[in-house]
Amino acid sequence: LNCAGFSRELLESELFGHEKGAFTGATQAKPGLLETGDRGTVFLDEVGEMPLQVQSKILRVLQEGEFSRVGGNQTIRSNVRIVCATHRDLAELVRTAGFREDLYFRLKVLTLKVPPLRERREDILPLALQFLAEQKRHRDGFTPEAEALLLRYTWPGNVRELQGAVLH
Repeated sequence: LNCAGFSRELLESELFGHEKGAFTGATQAKPGLLETGDRGTVFLDEVGEMPLQVQSKILRVLQEGEFSRVGGNQTIRSNVRIVCATHRDLAELVRTAGFREDLYFRLKVLTLKVPPLRERREDILPLALQFLAEQKRHRDGFTPEAEALLLRYTWPGNVRELQGAVLH
């Protein structure tokens, strides 16, 4: 779930679900990812963009294993693993009160820092070939000139920029 892609209200509904009548357009109850993902893993992309109000509710899930749907008062139990990614410096966000410190330490169990693509030049061509293979139009590969261009470029937008370049 891309936390940056939703308003606070929609993000809460996607994560925790909602009850019928919880808001305009909620014509039926809907379970959220934390309910349907019980005993599994939920991936939160761009967690550094998550509003503080939602952060406190995620913290409750991590600490107590429970939550309520939006507009509901029934406690729902969930044993879910949460994996997060962000391009933001969460420690700095904690210092500037943009991210809850207690949630930061609950999430920071295992940190994987992936270097930018410009520092992993050996990954450029295999990734580009994978993106090419995923296209509906069949192509066998790149010309030597195209490969040289791909390797020369610094890819400031990292893998997503590379993917966009291959797809378009």
